[in-house]
Amino acid sequence: MPNPIVRWQIVTSEPAQAADFYRKVFGWELTAANSLGYRELRTGAKSVTPVDGGVWPSPPGQPGFVQLFIEVSDIDQSIAKATELGAKTLVPKSVLPDGDTMAVLLDPTGISFGLCRLKATQPNPKISGNA
Repeated sequence: MPNPIVRWQIVTSEPAQAADFYRKVFGWELTAANSLGYRELRTGAKSVTPVDGGVWPSPPGQPGFVQLFIEVSDIDQSIAKATELGAKTLVPKSVLPDGDTMAVLLDPTGISFGLCRLKATQPNPKISGNA
């Protein structure tokens, strides 16, 4: 697996304002129709693997930032390798309501990034015999 960037995220203290800004500037589709109220921005790209993103509130008193999510085949293995190389785990591995799995780490220089395994790429134990 080549580990592509599959998602981005803008973290800000004003998520509604930021989401509306990017929607208006770039003509992206905005929806929050999910169990977390996450503001998803769909770029409408017609490439083989469009990279959509979203807007999430920043922690109180913290500045905004942009975060990349990198798809990996094994989140646990990737967390172990990253922490071995000096990263710190900010958000432990979690399964999201839509079935995707993610974690957020802080690299040794202080930049956060996400790891993810999309539900669509995870093996189905009923099919693979791993039930």
